[in-house]
Amino acid sequence: MAGPTFESVVAEFYEPLYRFAFSLARVEADACDLTQQTFYLWATNSHQLRDPTKTRTWLFTTLYRAFLQSRRRDLRFPKQEFDETDADMPWVEPVTARHLDTAQVLEALGRVDQHYQAAVSLFYLEECSYKEIALILDVPIGTVKSRLTRGLAQLKRMLIDTGPPDKIGANQHD
Repeated sequence: MAGPTFESVVAEFYEPLYRFAFSLARVEADACDLTQQTFYLWATNSHQLRDPTKTRTWLFTTLYRAFLQSRRRDLRFPKQEFDETDADMPWVEPVTARHLDTAQVLEALGRVDQHYQAAVSLFYLEECSYKEIALILDVPIGTVKSRLTRGLAQLKRMLIDTGPPDKIGANQHD
């Protein structure tokens, strides 16, 4: 039985993998690199996957492991930030309130403890089941549930503390 073609896998999984990568890396270029690396590994190793129904889990697991590997590399060899480039960046028009809300949630998700972040991202952004998350993160289902509970509690506290931009002042007077 032949597995899915490379093109069909990319067409089906590019967006969800990129969203997951972005939720972990929080930097567009890094998310693109992680996604590209995942598809490169798929292109070179997909023949080893015996059960084509496990393609989604394999891709998300591979991306997550690539993220962890890059995180370890970044800790050993930290990147230098250049503050001088801020003045050269173009000014961007504000986006609609809907996009601001999404941006706020993603930004808050980026501040959730790294230990819980992947589980929350996989569950809410990628709609993975507990079982799929357990396979991707290589942890028991009970651990997935506790990471989701704790991660969501952190996320909720962050969103309540900051609140929507137009409500910050109002929350102080209630």
